[in-house]
Amino acid sequence: MSYTDAFKAEMVKRMVGPGAVSAAALARQVGVSQPTLSQWLREARRVAAMTPPPEEKKPAGPKKWTPEEKLRVLVVAQGLEGEELGALLRREGLHEAQLKEWRQVAAGALSGEFSGPLTASQRRRLASSEKRVKELERELRRKEKALAETAALLVLEKKLHRQIWPASRVLPL
Repeated sequence: MSYTDAFKAEMVKRMVGPGAVSAAALARQVGVSQPTLSQWLREARRVAAMTPPPEEKKPAGPKKWTPEEKLRVLVVAQGLEGEELGALLRREGLHEAQLKEWRQVAAGALSGEFSGPLTASQRRRLASSEKRVKELERELRRKEKALAETAALLVLEKKLHRQIWPASRVLPL
């Protein structure tokens, strides 16, 4: 006979914890065989042994702070020092360096000078843009040299033509 997972979980719950009932006694009460109940209990313990307790689970990562939350913490931290600041940082789960960075970003944003740290994609785009600018500057210098050389050659050619045909001011084609 097939039982739902919810029913199995309920039976396991009745066999463990406070007021636990033995598999044999529970079998008589609910009409499920004692070996089946014992197997469900073993499986539940095996799964529980493989699952770490909540305090051992890895954290999901650093908290994503909204601008409003950052501003709230900055306002609360304003004027705090020593133990009071340390208590606030511990309560909020922050480091003093983060708070200092937030202050700099806020001050820069309000003064219009500082835009904050760049993301990885922004750094890549900036680096590729700088590389492109250098390439274009190099190409511009090369073309300016070629243009200056061409202008000098034209001036020399005109002088040569004036010396060869001084009376006629018409240049041959």
